[in-house]
This record gives sequence, structure tokens and C-alpha cells, in this order.
Amino acid sequence: MIFTAATFDDIAEMSQQHGMKMFQLQDEPHLKAMQKIQQMVQSPDGFQRWMAEKKEQFDALPDVE
Repeated sequence: MIFTAATFDDIAEMSQQHGMKMFQLQDEPHLKAMQKIQQMVQSPDGFQRWMAEKKEQFDALPDVE
């Protein structure tokens, strides 16, 4: 799935909504990805670091109009 948005927060929201839908459908590849994210949450700052890295990557992309 390709998401496009003007802000990282919008992309994160789209991704979260998509993830919830895939969870409801019990989509195996998405469930495996969710397990990896759950492992990151176990670390006190693991998820925050991951999100910061993804935001940095988003912010480095060229603007598309």
C-alpha cells in the first residue's frame, strides 16, 4: 500500500488505520509486522526512536505537488 500525505502525522494516521483493517482481516504479513512493532514497544524508548527515524525519513523526502 502506498500512502501520500503532506505531513508525517497524516501518514502515521493512514498507516494506523490500514493496520487496524489488516488486523481485522487477519492478514498474515501484516500480523507479522505488528509482532515486530510489539517487540519495539517492549523497550522503554524503542517505539519512539523508530517513529522518530521514520519521521526523519519522511522529512527528507522531496516535496511533491
